[in-house]
Amino acid sequence: MKAIDQAAALLGLEEKDYVQLKYPERELKVSVPVRMDDGPIRVFEGCRVQYSGIRGPYKGGIRYHKDVDMDDVKALAAAMTFKCAVVDIPYGGSKGGIAVDASKLSRGELERLTRKYTTLLFPLVGPHIDIPAPDVNTNEEVMAWFMDTYSLLSGELTLGVVTGKPVALGGSLGRREATGRGILIVAREVAKRLGRDLRGASVAVQGAGNVGGTAALLLAREGCRVVAISDSSGAIHNPDGLDVEAVLSFLRAEHGRRLKDSPDRALCGYPTNRCFSWTSTS
Repeated sequence: MKAIDQAAALLGLEEKDYVQLKYPERELKVSVPVRMDDGPIRVFEGCRVQYSGIRGPYKGGIRYHKDVDMDDVKALAAAMTFKCAVVDIPYGGSKGGIAVDASKLSRGELERLTRKYTTLLFPLVGPHIDIPAPDVNTNEEVMAWFMDTYSLLSGELTLGVVTGKPVALGGSLGRREATGRGILIVAREVAKRLGRDLRGASVAVQGAGNVGGTAALLLAREGCRVVAISDSSGAIHNPDGLDVEAVLSFLRAEHGRRLKDSPDRALCGYPTNRCFSWTSTS
C-alpha cells in the first residue's frame, strides 16, 4: 500500500481516487492434502488472491515455492493489476501459490498437488472469472493438469481456464520463451542507448529456469559471454564463459536436477582445469 500511496502522490491524486486499489477484493487460503509416493498424506498451505477485477477477469500466475505466503501473493497480485493496466489489456490482477519445495516432489506428487489445488479453487476461477498461468516452479504441464481437472469438474472441455498450456492444448507458440526474450530485448535497447554493443559483453544471469535459462541462452546467441548463472542450489562462474546450452541441457534432463548435482565438465563444456568457481546457497 505504501508504494501505491507514493505513486498516487507523484501523480497528484487524492485518496478517494485510488483507495479501492489499496486492498485486494478477495483472498482465499486453502489446505492441500496430497498422498505422497511412500504412503503418508502431507498437507500444504496454498492461497489465491484476486486483487482487482475492475478491468476484466483476474489474471495471474501460480507459483510453487517454499516461501509462498499471503503477503507475498497479495503484493504480486497487485503488481499484476497494474501491469495489465499499463499495457492496456482487459484483465484485472491475481496471483496464487502453494508453499512447497517442488524440487523435492515426484512428478506424480506434483500432479496430485495441482489437481487438488485446482479442485479447491474451482468455484472461484474460470475463463471469464480468473485465469491462472505458469509462474515460479510451474510450467505448461502443470497448466495442463489444472485445465484437465477444471474441465472434469465443469463437465466440459475448458481450454481457456489457463494460459501457458502446451501448444497441442491451445497454448501459444513462443509463450515459454516470451519473458526471457523480453530480457534480451530490454538489454539490447539499454545497450543501444548507452552506445554499447552486446556482442562480447560479459553477462551474469540469476535463475536458470524458463526465464533465466532462456535469457542466458538468447544472450549467448546474441554474442554475449555468459560468465555466471545460478539456480536455487547456488551459482557457477567461469570468466571464460559458460557453455549455456550444456548447462540447460543438464538441468532439464531430469525433474528436480540442480546445478550442484553436476560434475564441473558437464556444466562448462571445457576441460576441468578451465572450469568454474562454485557458490552454494545451502
